[in-house]
Amino acid sequence: MANVTFKGNPVTLLGNEVKVGDKAPNFSVLANDLSAVTLDNTKGQVRLISSVPSLDTGVCDAETRRFNEEANSLGDVKILTISNDLPFAQKRWCAAAGIENVQTLSDHRDLSFGEAYGVAIQELRLLTRAVFVVDSSDTVTYVEYVSEATNHPNYEAALEAAKAAK
Repeated sequence: MANVTFKGNPVTLLGNEVKVGDKAPNFSVLANDLSAVTLDNTKGQVRLISSVPSLDTGVCDAETRRFNEEANSLGDVKILTISNDLPFAQKRWCAAAGIENVQTLSDHRDLSFGEAYGVAIQELRLLTRAVFVVDSSDTVTYVEYVSEATNHPNYEAALEAAKAAK
């Protein structure tokens, strides 16, 4: 498993670490309207999936805004940001932040995504920061588990991987 810290303290990640070349695991999360969303909902599309601890924190806010701004340069890549924030909080945050190009999804109910992608922090019941790119045939083409969950991911590498997966 990836070695990750949260504010300098080691944490335990639940689930299986995903690697480049793996078939992307399916998951079930909640959209802002409480409808169920799975990986299959975006079948046939390239997906950039960003896992964050909480949209109401500075780095998560900045990360989601950055991917929202970069969405136009990615064309038809679907950008998903998944956290354990409640769907109502995500909807409020998106409205306040003007987020229109990123779909925020909540894993608070079952930790389905967190465990399928090895990003659920056992000690905090939050998701650690990670970025995955999944191509249109559901193969993982890029993975970054950010070693310190409060740090930014490598935006440039993730964006280049999303462009290359098309």
